[in-house]
Amino acid sequence: MSGTMHRRLITGVAFAAIAGLALAGCSTSGGGGGGTSAKGPGDAGKADGVVTIYGTIADTEAALLQKSWADWEKKNNITIKYESSKEFEAQIGIRAQGGNAPDLAIFPQPGLLGDLASRGFIQPAPASVKANLTKYWSKDWAGYATTDGTVYGAPLMASVKGFIWYSPKKFADNGWTVPKTWQEMLDLTKKIQTTTGKPPWCVGFGSDAATGWPGTDWVEDVLLRQAGAKTYDNWVSHKTKFTDPAVKKALDTVGEIVKNPAYVNAGWGDVKSINTTAFGDVATTLNNGSCTLTHQASFFDGFISDPKNGGGKVGPNADIWAFMTPPIDASAGPAVTGGGEIVGAFSNDADTIKVQKYLSSPEWANSRVKLGGVISANKGLDPASASSPILQEAIKTLQDPDTTFRFDASDLMPGAVGTAAFFKGMVDWINGSSSDTVLKSIDAAWPTN
Repeated sequence: MSGTMHRRLITGVAFAAIAGLALAGCSTSGGGGGGTSAKGPGDAGKADGVVTIYGTIADTEAALLQKSWADWEKKNNITIKYESSKEFEAQIGIRAQGGNAPDLAIFPQPGLLGDLASRGFIQPAPASVKANLTKYWSKDWAGYATTDGTVYGAPLMASVKGFIWYSPKKFADNGWTVPKTWQEMLDLTKKIQTTTGKPPWCVGFGSDAATGWPGTDWVEDVLLRQAGAKTYDNWVSHKTKFTDPAVKKALDTVGEIVKNPAYVNAGWGDVKSINTTAFGDVATTLNNGSCTLTHQASFFDGFISDPKNGGGKVGPNADIWAFMTPPIDASAGPAVTGGGEIVGAFSNDADTIKVQKYLSSPEWANSRVKLGGVISANKGLDPASASSPILQEAIKTLQDPDTTFRFDASDLMPGAVGTAAFFKGMVDWINGSSSDTVLKSIDAAWPTN
């Protein structure tokens, strides 16, 4: 499971980040425990052969993270102590204010890094990290590690959203071809429905406390392709409101598929069943053939290959494959949404700088990606290092110089909006609320100060 996916599953805690950052302004003691540093704003720290890292990456993925740098630790005589927390977003600000900050933190939301940087807690990136950022990362990615013109870190891992998953054999048997535009995808959807007499799409917005997030991904993908990067960026900063015609158009465009009872919800029920269908469970209906198309990120290959979901094989000539959500205009360059992490430092001692430089390098990226399950947007990463064909495809997309990449909008917006009102709004919309009502409600949640 990707770091981004892990964050989605605990996003109730992500919402608490707003409160956590507010509390950081008045906290006098550390929270969360386990840290070994005692640094306040601007403290450099002292090299002692140990570098502490704090993040959301947990369980098996945390073990792989530690394995990825094990050889490097030995060669460089530095011990890296990693601590995972489901309350990272809420606790990191409190720990920083309380003098219990780690040396490094893996931020799943660029906004959290930027907030702490603006408060003087995060060290500006050292020259070696900035050099890696310039050489191995796109300007889009570098921007997410920059606040008010100052670079404060470098990206780590990544995910690519917006894949449309399908069966190559079913397509070949019926003479269906991969669409090159959104309209062609609508035409294909209608053709499949006419041919089979069944809904082509299976859709699941269910994700416990985070139910609704797959719907936000749909809207983000369409808005970026339909209105362009500038409007997308303005939307994230609230210069373009949710009630703007461009946002409504994107939502209604998504509705041409997900709110059409003839097109959803294959194998699960009617339109409203989308909210009660777990996003990962749709892999079952995709594998057994009762569903023809579904929209989900690169990590979805893990759900498809899971034996409990049917154990399908992913590949261009295998059971299931995927194409990127097509552009509105066939002449448009590739544009994708996704997620990832940014590594920021609370200390700038020599050991911390060495670790931070390593984590921003292609050497680390290849080491971790070879272990499976994740990708990186590092230009020095060999796509062949990835554990599956879809991850290799995602890496190529990220490394394409013509690709416009935008971070998941809901992760960039204030928590009260992006991971609360936006999620809830998508649920209400599927349950029958109008686009105008839903968008007005989401916009009303935007903080006024």
